[in-house]
Amino acid sequence: MTWLTLVNPAAGGGRCGKRAPAALERLRRAGMDLEVHHTSRAGEATERARDAWAKGQRRFLAVGGDGTSFEIVNGLFPHEEEDRPTLGMLPLGTGNSFLRDFGITKAEHALAALERGVTRRCDVVRAVHADGELHFINLLSVGFSAEAGGLTNRRFKPLGAAGYVAAVLITAARLKHPSFPLRVDGGEEDARPCVLLSFSNSRYTGGTMMMAPEADATDGAFDVIRIGQMGRLPFVRAFPSIFQGTHVRRPEVEQGRARTVELSLDEAVDAMVDGEVMKLKLERLEILPGALEVVA
Repeated sequence: MTWLTLVNPAAGGGRCGKRAPAALERLRRAGMDLEVHHTSRAGEATERARDAWAKGQRRFLAVGGDGTSFEIVNGLFPHEEEDRPTLGMLPLGTGNSFLRDFGITKAEHALAALERGVTRRCDVVRAVHADGELHFINLLSVGFSAEAGGLTNRRFKPLGAAGYVAAVLITAARLKHPSFPLRVDGGEEDARPCVLLSFSNSRYTGGTMMMAPEADATDGAFDVIRIGQMGRLPFVRAFPSIFQGTHVRRPEVEQGRARTVELSLDEAVDAMVDGEVMKLKLERLEILPGALEVVA
């Protein structure tokens, strides 16, 4: 079957557009039948994936960063057919968080995986909000990480992972402790103030930061990471530990696992979803076990 290949040439500050032709030619030589489209605006990959799915397309290739994969996933879900879509990812943009769980840390690894064609059945998370719903495969976070992610996208996107670190330090200077009341798997409501909450289907965020070191995108659940109240200086000192995932050993950090989370927010808040920052009045998160085949 043909792979609908959606290329974001602007990803990675334009690097994707320059690198994509040679990479796609290599995949063609390996026997992949590619139908290539270049996107030119936000949301176009979602629209093309949705239209193609309705016409029977079942294999998709995202060429860009995490945002390109996010758009395609939201073109594929929700769907009522029993068929399971297959998604390949070629990280030629800024971000590459999800594939790191499978040992794919650079484009060469992704190309080799695509040539082999081995897939893994992975979970998808549905997020219901006041204006509808969306789906993600990496993480959704609110609080500090969303604020830092928004600053990254506005000012430091071309710097990649270094840009996110710069945004983290700036955001830490005005550290806040908001409350996001929630119930995990029908339990008691937790409205304690916190630095951030992260609902992680996979381990990494921002490329190399291991937000949820025990998350597993194939286990039928997502991890809930909560960083409680911390002072600015202790937070900055502790921040480097996230690159090794050892931040979860700190007393201010809690980690758990969930299949559903219900939220009671008074208003829409900034949420970072697979690298994209948007205003959402979140109501419910739920796992869709094994809903997606991923080339890994």
